[in-house]
Amino acid sequence: MEHKAGYVNIIGNPNVGKSTLMNALVGERLSIITSKAQTTRHRILGIVNDEQHQIVFSDTPGVMNPAYKLQENMMDFIHGAFQDADILLYMVETGEKGLKDEKLFERLKNTDLPILLLLNKIDRVEQDFVKEQILFWKELLPNAEIHPISALNKFNLDLVIARIKALLPVSPPYFEKDALTDKSERFFVSETIREKILKYYKKEIPYSVEIEVEEFFDEEDIINIRAIIFVARESQKGIIIGHKGKALKKVGTLARRDIETFLQKKIFLNLYVKVNKDWRDDDKQLKRFGYNNQ
Repeated sequence: MEHKAGYVNIIGNPNVGKSTLMNALVGERLSIITSKAQTTRHRILGIVNDEQHQIVFSDTPGVMNPAYKLQENMMDFIHGAFQDADILLYMVETGEKGLKDEKLFERLKNTDLPILLLLNKIDRVEQDFVKEQILFWKELLPNAEIHPISALNKFNLDLVIARIKALLPVSPPYFEKDALTDKSERFFVSETIREKILKYYKKEIPYSVEIEVEEFFDEEDIINIRAIIFVARESQKGIIIGHKGKALKKVGTLARRDIETFLQKKIFLNLYVKVNKDWRDDDKQLKRFGYNNQ
């Protein structure tokens, strides 16, 4: 049997379960998950290998109508997912009616790429409604294969993997066969810190934050990490730090635990907060934080 490999790119609206799916398919917690929209900001690759296959999964931000340059660049990651995809996983949840970007949805309708439409969260609704949803999507997107799933409970994911392997093109692997992702350890540290901020703070604060890992010293018994939490306004700095630094300390403690689990090593985490005014609309800063167009 010839070796098969390809990019399998996941797209969909915010909060439909793309990151949960990605982590379940890869078997590792690569994408952070919260109940808030715009949790995923970057395009993250997760690589699954066996002897005859390499599947390069790609998690992307949720489709949105951009309000500032950061979101425009996040949408560029989604458009890029069409360009290198061998297979598209279009993820929807029961009751949904289509992508928030009509041009993107038209592109989905007219693509020649194989599309697996994954109807997620079917465990939350009656089976009759699932059947109605399958009929609805068959009419709306006739070029797609429809698979009801529960990403959280890993229901039907074996079937999805089998279909992906059947559809992959014959190709040598794109990455080393023991590769898991294209992202660095620093990236996962910054994403873990941002996840805690998304969960711990309310309103606009989490969306105004970006993390930069300034120092990462991997020593024999411990990894020393210094990270900066950037905010867009001076008033936000005080909220992140909290009364007598309690809020920042809580974020650091929660993040450190998860980073230790991910890196399998003791961590010393030092967090600082700085103001980087209006970074979400600053091309130079967006490039610095890895949001330059790809």
